[in-house]
Amino acid sequence: MSNRAISVAPARSWREYLELCKPRVVVLLVFTAVVGMFLASPGWVPWQALIFGSLGIALGAASGAAINHIVDQRADSLMVRTRRRPLPTGRLDRTSALIFAAILCVLSMLLLVTLVNTLTAVLTLAAMVGYSVVYTIFLKRATPQNIVIGGAAGAMPPVLGWTAVTGTLDPQSLLLFLIIFVWTPPHFWALAIHRCGDYARASIPMLPVTHGIEYTRLQILLYTVLLVLVSLLPYATHMSGPLYLVAALILGGVFLYYAINLFRGRDDGLPLRTFVYSIYYLMGLFSALLLDHYLLIWSAAP
Repeated sequence: MSNRAISVAPARSWREYLELCKPRVVVLLVFTAVVGMFLASPGWVPWQALIFGSLGIALGAASGAAINHIVDQRADSLMVRTRRRPLPTGRLDRTSALIFAAILCVLSMLLLVTLVNTLTAVLTLAAMVGYSVVYTIFLKRATPQNIVIGGAAGAMPPVLGWTAVTGTLDPQSLLLFLIIFVWTPPHFWALAIHRCGDYARASIPMLPVTHGIEYTRLQILLYTVLLVLVSLLPYATHMSGPLYLVAALILGGVFLYYAINLFRGRDDGLPLRTFVYSIYYLMGLFSALLLDHYLLIWSAAP
């Protein structure tokens, strides 16, 4: 029995630490960062920026996620969605999680400073602090506009990917930032409606808790309209071409369909489906940006 316990323990610990990193969120963030890298490149992305930039950005995002787990341990224990996380269940202790987060942060900075560039390292650190400290510690419990202001940290990855390749900030990368920044409120508020009771129990002033579900539905609709308009800016500024325009209109039209029906409030399951679709929307939009980018390059080749 003791031999079995010894053999199982390492694998279990590895999974607990992995859960601290919020891997599904990190994968989406790194995906948008990689798209930023490709859009910043006239051809193929330099291998060093692609590999070490992606890894450094991923480690920074994972560090911020781990700190979020530490700060939110008590709130997580009160919420159905999060009460089985490693810290609320006691499978990991706060000290181990904090050491783990610090190691990830140091590794991220070392990789980015030495193998990518200092600007990307500084912006990655700023995004990590923005999410794990400014948003999680202060904004999340201070204002129902927490996700609007704090969304800036989550919108940084495509800018980080861009700077990993070029070493400079570019207005086009800020368009990518703007898309994710405007996408974040309707994405997260849909989940907040679905888990309104959870947030109320944890005394977290998410918009549905403080202003009601009907008001939040209206805000989701308004932000979705704004998102559809903002998503057309890459085409309007000649950053992308017709393929992206068609994809943006179709994806945005479906998102708007969800938002309108959510506003009408006829289906209790719609908030969760809207939340899930919003993830596919962002992945589809950035995939269209990537495909369109190389289609333009190939069509211009002699």
